[in-house]
Amino acid sequence: MRQGNIVEKIGSTIKGCMPSDKAFIALHEPVFQGNEWNYVKECLDTGWVSSVGKYVDRFEEMLCEYTGVKRAVAVVNGTAALHICLKLVGVERNDEVLLPALTFIATANAISYTGAIPHFVDSCHKTLGLDPKKLGEYLQEIAEVKNDGCYNKQTGRRIKAVVPMHTFGHPVDLDTLMEVCDRFRLELIEDAAESLGSFYKGRHTGNWGRVSALSFNGNKITTTGGGGAILTNDEELGKWAKHLTTTAKLPHKWEFVHDEIGYNYRMPNINAALGCAQLERLPDLVKQKRMLATVYQQAFSTVEGVVFFSEPDFAVSNYWLNAIKLAPEWSHLRDEILQTTNEQGLMTRPIWKLLCDLGMYEGVPKMDLTVARELESTIINIPSSAFLGAAYV
Repeated sequence: MRQGNIVEKIGSTIKGCMPSDKAFIALHEPVFQGNEWNYVKECLDTGWVSSVGKYVDRFEEMLCEYTGVKRAVAVVNGTAALHICLKLVGVERNDEVLLPALTFIATANAISYTGAIPHFVDSCHKTLGLDPKKLGEYLQEIAEVKNDGCYNKQTGRRIKAVVPMHTFGHPVDLDTLMEVCDRFRLELIEDAAESLGSFYKGRHTGNWGRVSALSFNGNKITTTGGGGAILTNDEELGKWAKHLTTTAKLPHKWEFVHDEIGYNYRMPNINAALGCAQLERLPDLVKQKRMLATVYQQAFSTVEGVVFFSEPDFAVSNYWLNAIKLAPEWSHLRDEILQTTNEQGLMTRPIWKLLCDLGMYEGVPKMDLTVARELESTIINIPSSAFLGAAYV
């Protein structure tokens, strides 16, 4: 297929899956078709709009019920959730924390907030996320396990934790990663910011890490406007997470006593109200998004040089953001495809720039990133709003 033909074909294929009455299709829009107005209005009518109110507790309970974890703590955003997760498992200044080079900036930023050092690892084609097999082989070469933990033989620093991110909602190979963590005495923190509604071998993401983080940004499958949550099956860690994120204040009718350095990361009640209404509709939203993915998969099956990315065989994904992957020989057309589709009113976006190529993370440890670099040059996200799949359900 000629260069011009593939650019035109991709645009026409996406457009053929979209509603014909819309001049512009965003990458991902929230859907408000349930009790959002009622719950938010109740907060306004009663004055319970800030960090105290019934909807915060209800939102946390609903998250536990849906994901199957024992404790959920709602916070202001997903980055704050990751920051506290790192502190909860004991990440300290000058520790190294393993994470994919191909992830959203928040994963690395949260590590930097603790004074720790990001250590970038490669991704795999099957999941778009961290490659645990390759990580295990890499650690076998550069790491040494001592009585007090795992150490990088090249830098002398402790490697404390690994933070896989479930890219676009597709779970990483968690069983293999758990084996690596056990072998090298690493704490596992799941960055599940994009994977609410995704399941690994029948169990919701966020149940493998000692702690995990969710995001409810406006572009996520469910939103609280801004917001995040910490998930854990450790009741004591859950209590500590709640304490840390509410300024570490000891309960008292009037005294202001704080027993450690805490964080004002509380989710306001009005945001939690929005989240409760969104969670009520989460099964329908996942169904619609999975249907849209099926439509895309069928449509792109006949487009030469392009593959629609489908969930790995061990997972059921929420397909938060749909993605197509160009054949490597067409990678030089990526930006032309992005420009052409956006000019056609179809919002498309590239995957993230590798974090190790950003100025503030130059010089930090990293392994061979061959796969991540290929994915960076060939992945394009295409419109993924749940309502786009509703017509096909």
